[in-house]
Amino acid sequence: MYSPTLLDHFHHPRNVGEIAEASVVVEASNPVCGDLMKLWAVVRDGKIQEVKFKVGGCVPSVACGSWLTEAILSRSVEELYALTDDDVIAGLDGLPSASGHAAALAIDVLKRLLEQLHARLLH
Repeated sequence: MYSPTLLDHFHHPRNVGEIAEASVVVEASNPVCGDLMKLWAVVRDGKIQEVKFKVGGCVPSVACGSWLTEAILSRSVEELYALTDDDVIAGLDGLPSASGHAAALAIDVLKRLLEQLHARLLH
């Protein structure tokens, strides 16, 4: 049902927690299933220097949040615009079809992070 990679991210989630002095804090929820993901990030010199997450949700949502934090850490903000649901799914070696909402939630919270960073640059 779940890939070994997905189960590893669920049982040993990476980057769980909060960052007191985060550059950006965002959250997204899935109104259908009720899952909620929150992301804290420190951005310096156009790169994600530190990132943490918390999620209230199903096994795939926890795994997707964990994978996302690893995927964006140390990458430039510009690179992050290219990430999609399919990247999350591929990174976890697949998701059951009924769990696609978890990958969408991870990308949704990433988009909110990028929107916040973009808004800060405009002000």
